[in-house]
Amino acid sequence: MVNKINKSNQWHTLTIEEVDRKLNSNHQTGLSHAQADALMSIHGQNALPEKQRRATWRMLLDQLTDFMVMVLIAAAVISGLVGDIQDTIAILVIVLLNTAIGFIQEYRAERAMAALKKMSEVNARVMRDQQILNVNAASLVPGDIVLLEAGSVVPADLRITETAQLRVDESALTGESVAVEKQTQPLPDIETPLGDKVCLAYKGTVVTYGRGRGIVIATGLQSELGKLAALIGAHDDGKTPLQKRLAAFGKRLAIAALVICMLVFVIGLLRGEPLILMFMTAISLAVAAIPEALPAVVTISLALGARKMVKQHALIRRLPAVETLGSVTFICSDKTGTLTQNKMHVTALYCNNTLEKHWQNLQPHAPWQTLFQAMALSNDAHLDSQQAIQGEATEAALLSAAQEAGWLKSALEHEMPRLKELAFDSDRKCMTTFHRNNHGIIAFTKGSPEAVLAKCRRQLISNHEQAVDQTALLQQAEKMAANGLRVLAFAYRHWDLLPNGVEHEEIESDLVFIGLVGLIDPPRIEAKQAVAMCKTAGITPVMITGDHPATARAIAFEIGILADNDRRVMSGATLAELSQQDFETEVEHVRVYARMDPAQKIKIVRALQDKGEIVAMTGDGVNDAPALKAADIGIAMGKGGTDVAREAAHMILLDDNFATIVHAVRYGRHLYDNIRKFIRYVVTTNSAEILTIFLAPFLGLPIPLLPIHILWINLVSDGLPALALTAEPAEQGIMQRPPRKATESLFAGGMWQHMVWVGLLMAGITLFTQAWAYHSGSAHWQTMAFTVLVLSQLGHVLAIRSEKESLWRIGIFTNKPMAVAVIFTFLLQMATIYIPALNPIFKTEPLSLNELMVCLAISSIVFFAVEIEKWLIRHNGLYHAANIKE
Repeated sequence: MVNKINKSNQWHTLTIEEVDRKLNSNHQTGLSHAQADALMSIHGQNALPEKQRRATWRMLLDQLTDFMVMVLIAAAVISGLVGDIQDTIAILVIVLLNTAIGFIQEYRAERAMAALKKMSEVNARVMRDQQILNVNAASLVPGDIVLLEAGSVVPADLRITETAQLRVDESALTGESVAVEKQTQPLPDIETPLGDKVCLAYKGTVVTYGRGRGIVIATGLQSELGKLAALIGAHDDGKTPLQKRLAAFGKRLAIAALVICMLVFVIGLLRGEPLILMFMTAISLAVAAIPEALPAVVTISLALGARKMVKQHALIRRLPAVETLGSVTFICSDKTGTLTQNKMHVTALYCNNTLEKHWQNLQPHAPWQTLFQAMALSNDAHLDSQQAIQGEATEAALLSAAQEAGWLKSALEHEMPRLKELAFDSDRKCMTTFHRNNHGIIAFTKGSPEAVLAKCRRQLISNHEQAVDQTALLQQAEKMAANGLRVLAFAYRHWDLLPNGVEHEEIESDLVFIGLVGLIDPPRIEAKQAVAMCKTAGITPVMITGDHPATARAIAFEIGILADNDRRVMSGATLAELSQQDFETEVEHVRVYARMDPAQKIKIVRALQDKGEIVAMTGDGVNDAPALKAADIGIAMGKGGTDVAREAAHMILLDDNFATIVHAVRYGRHLYDNIRKFIRYVVTTNSAEILTIFLAPFLGLPIPLLPIHILWINLVSDGLPALALTAEPAEQGIMQRPPRKATESLFAGGMWQHMVWVGLLMAGITLFTQAWAYHSGSAHWQTMAFTVLVLSQLGHVLAIRSEKESLWRIGIFTNKPMAVAVIFTFLLQMATIYIPALNPIFKTEPLSLNELMVCLAISSIVFFAVEIEKWLIRHNGLYHAANIKE
């Protein structure tokens, strides 16, 4: 029956009671857990089809069907056909080892991304067994009762059963940019257009205002959004900018490598080398030289890095954010809960022209009585079953203070039940609730002193009302805020009847001022250190708050955002008066924004970006979403943030802590450094192998390396140490250097020069060793050349662990995986030389002690040459001007 009704699209014509009957549910109590489980087996998960994850066997098969691997397999078959079984077996073993390493890395990356995706899934507040629960939105079934509030994403198609000024942005589904106000009454016309079904809310749309409830009528593919799933298609994050740059670089390098391989093949034939030998050499060289895995390595590094960042309470939603973090120049952070502890408590009350800091034992007479009533009733915080206060931090503090003074919310709600509310919004900067009392109806309004006092005409003093002195009261609010307090104003108005169909501006006018409440939210202990770290790292921290300018100044000065207490604080009103062009002349000098509308954040982001800055912006509300999306790094709050903000963000703070942003920036720099080191090593060693084989004929030398040597180097000395570079600890002073410019090339800072001269040096010492041994009559010249190239690569990887610091300064064993990889690779190389059974496979011969010492001495040249390069970088600023753009 449910499916028939859903298909006939008549839910909007049914009353709430009829919907209850059709779904066998109750809009007051919700489903039971047993009912929900039974319905899940019928309707399936409330999720849209996604791009199917690759099966494990498919990942393994993809490794074997890689173009270069298939070339190697073909080469192995050809070797077998011409009778060289040993080469065939050796190549196949290398293929299997290479496949295993690639598969393990990719499998780990897939698991990391799946774990991250699971952590960022949307939750829904649902009533089951008469209890309100937070559940994964995918577990919703038809008949569930869902609670909605401003900032939440509608998790399924709903028939609205209760509203309190509920408005929903349906632009994602209907294209209508204006939020739709919802109602509970059924509609008469069956053919009502989708956007006009005001008693329904649709999956994927956004609650922008108010609160409400609804009963689930369709989930997953049965929802209106689900019907569009075939057109929308699976979401694909695509490649990161770094991957795209590396893919383009890899193609250029591959073309150059293939040209050289063809030349090597042709020159070898012209010199009379055997056809099969030259074919195998060219194939092996191409496999070793073409860096087809570079983009994949970046993906793996970013995915595993993102997983590690979760341990530091930063959840990455989009991989490009990891590489962008290292370039951040401005961090624009909310104050409350991010720079502060988000544990508000009331420290001062101003009422009856008296500032009171010890109100707990005050006599219950007006106007104090009225103030405490307003604090408790115009408040959405509540007591849970354990009598603990639950709710937003400021409201919880107000309720706690009222209770301390002896005013219990439960008793007050019984005497003065809430009838209606005008929810808070950033335009009005206040909220109003209506309550029935013995004299009719009283409306309590609370909000910023500027907003509330502007609506007041009178002031409650003792037992009577008198004309309000707005100037004096605003000065009192300024004094309280100057001490770092967040100040709220309270007012009231009597009504004979509940106002309906009246504009907010008229309702919230002609008010009677009651008093001011001062609250404090102390800075986080770690915030001061994090701000100092930002400054040493060349990052400018900026505070954005809706609080009073004096409050913002006091907190900013305490944690170090303001270097002196006289530094300018820009208010939202001032910002609104400035044109974008005028604001851009000042934006880089403003450190604190107060009384800021969330919508103004996007103006700050654009102004900074227009000045060439890379901006990280935090936010938690619906109105923050555009700024989060526009920022280079949008950062949503994991604890107090809305679903909309989290969906728009690139990164989620799981602990809502400013220090976590700084740690994430540090880790982003660290990860980018390690990717650069990996590329530096792989490209340098690949170029050394190509140059060695390419230049040998021009020097009158025989082919220095056989195909098996090239493949061995590609697997062992190129592979294991390169992977160990991704585990390298962060460089010393990583947060004492300025941010990386967004336009800076991956190969800046002398990296491309390094790859060229070190590659030439490796090839040079290898060919020198070959020439010396060959012309000296040694029968081991090829084994010596092979060994020198392998050992020089090991020396190189040790030397490039830091771009500036000496290996002796950072310590050999500070990267244990690297130490193990180098030692293991060295032992494997020795095994190919000195284990008799391996000599025919690797075409090697045991070296004498003197020959081995020569190989060790010559190969160490690369290590010491790179150490000299780093000494010049530290002392003479070598490559200082080598930061080229893309």
